[in-house]
Parts: sequence; C-alpha cells; structure tokens
Amino acid sequence: QGLFLRLFYPCQARAGAVQPLWIPRPEYCGGLADAALGRRWCSVLLSIAVGSCRVPVSWNEPLKPCSTGYPLIIFSHGLGAFRTLYSSICTELASWGLVVAVLEHRDRSAATTYFCTAQAGTEQWIPFQRVPQGQKEFYFRNKQVHHRAQECVRALRLFQGIAGGRTEPNILHQGWDLSVLKDNLDLSRVAVMGHSFGGVTALLALVKEPSFRCAVALDAWMFPLENLLYPEVSKPVLFINTEKFQTPQSVAKMKRLSCRNSQSRIVTVLGTVHEDQTDLAFLPGKLFSLIFGTRGSLDPHRALSITSRAALAFPLPHLELQEEFARWDELLEGVGDSVAPEAPLGRSRL
Repeated sequence: QGLFLRLFYPCQARAGAVQPLWIPRPEYCGGLADAALGRRWCSVLLSIAVGSCRVPVSWNEPLKPCSTGYPLIIFSHGLGAFRTLYSSICTELASWGLVVAVLEHRDRSAATTYFCTAQAGTEQWIPFQRVPQGQKEFYFRNKQVHHRAQECVRALRLFQGIAGGRTEPNILHQGWDLSVLKDNLDLSRVAVMGHSFGGVTALLALVKEPSFRCAVALDAWMFPLENLLYPEVSKPVLFINTEKFQTPQSVAKMKRLSCRNSQSRIVTVLGTVHEDQTDLAFLPGKLFSLIFGTRGSLDPHRALSITSRAALAFPLPHLELQEEFARWDELLEGVGDSVAPEAPLGRSRL
C-alpha cells in the first residue's frame, strides 16, 4: 500500500549541491536490460556506459517557498521504465514553477522496483513481468493500467494529506521533510501526465479522480484502455505523439476520445521516435541504436524543447498558470496536427 516516487520541485539553489545519479541503483541496469532487450547480461555494459551519469539538479535542497502554492503534476512512467527516466522533461516543468511527482509503479510494469518493509527495513525487489503464457495481452495490461491509475489517485491523496497537516512517514529516511509542502502546494490545480503506458494511465486517472483538471499523454499506448471508458474522458487532454510510434488505429482512438472536449488537442512531432520523450534519447548514438534501433532524425534537445513547451502551454488555462506561455499557444491552436522539425518553434502544419 506504499508509494514510491521521485519529486521534482523549485528549490533554493546553492553552490556545491549534490547531483543525484540518473540510474539510482545497479539493479535498475539489470531491469532495463531485461525489459528492453530480454538480455540481463547487458546490464554490465549499461552500468559501465551510464552508471555514473548524474542528473543536473540539486538533490534534497530546500523548497523555494510559494505564497500562492505550486500546481502539482502526477507523472506515470512507461512500460519497462522507472521513476528516473523522465528527468529531462520533469526538470523542465519544475523549473517553471510546478511540482512533479514521478511514480514508480508496483504492478510489475517497471523495469524493476522495490519496496521496504516498515518494521525490518529490508528491501523486496519486484521484477518486470511479461504477459504470462496463455493470457491475452489486453486483459493482462488492462488490469495493470487500472492498478497504475489507482496509484496516481493514491499519490494525490498523499499530497492532500500533507496539505491537511497529516504526517506521512518516509521509510527511506532520505533527509527531506515532506511537511514543507504543506503551505506550498495548490491542490486545486492538479494535472496528470504520463508516457506510453503512462500516457493511457493518465487518461484513466482523469476518469477515476475528479480533482485532476487535465491530462498530458506523451505518445500514449492506447491498447490497454477499454472502449467503454472513452465517453468518460470528458476533461481536456493533450496528446503529444512521436512520428514513428503511433498507428492510424491508435490515432483514431485518440480522435474519438478527444472529441469529448473541444479543448483537447493531438500534436505529432515529426522526426521523433518513442524514446525521444524520455532521457534515453540522450544516450550515445551507438548505445541507443544497440538497445532501441533507429533513432529519430530530430535532435533530441530540439524534441525535448518542443515536447516540454507544449506540455507547459496546454495546462495554462486549466491550471491557471501565471507564467508567460502565450508565445507557445500557436503550437496548440494551429490547424495542423504535426510539428515540423524545420519550422519555427510554436508553429504547426498539416
């Protein structure tokens, strides 16, 4: 019944701050090698290549106070991913004055994860699970997506409890007091976001929890969501797709779902692949190609810039953000549903 998450927040910067490891534990290299390649022995190569990489953020630094309260985004990772693989986009969101809570799901869809027992403090690892032989993938993944969406709702309950003054124990004892969030969150401004399996998780969480005001679905894997729920998604949704991942059938599902709200949008970023919306896009070229195959033609930094700015611009009216995001509105208001790599940022075309 616990929750495992990484929190990105605006902090009070200071010189000499510690930067966290991108891959937090060696076990995650093994899990990623198994989930992505089916070859756990590649974990040694991954560990050598990226095990010492650090995220350019300050670890456990004091929260920068906010008298009006920061908006909150609950983020759901993709199939075979985990809580640290979206640091680039989550850092960008936090730098603009949002608090982002990235869940690590316990439904065995993460590359690997673990939980600690409160009494003994021992770790129990939960490996990635493929669809068991003899089971239909839809029913297996549908059960998982409902589990994941409920974890998103429970994460919101965690922050609601903190805002209400309830003490929430942190088994990991990592030296950061969650109670500092009490007067610095505005839980009337909450959105849900996710990538791939997490994208469809965000859609389902939007149905399950009335407090979520909108959703941002990054290259959503629409397959696990039952058709009966489509009419229930009545709040605004932004779909940000990559060029190479989606099928016409999947986009048709998005259009059917988005027609429920006139403010919903579907954007496709040309020259991108599925991994361009994760930190994995910044792996060295040969390592990326070994694990994932052909990478996109659009520079990963450019792809991140387009994706993060669209993700910031869309919640503007829904979360009542005060920042100057208006210059990106054309990305969401153009007549086209694609973004051209050669076009100026913020322009859309057919």
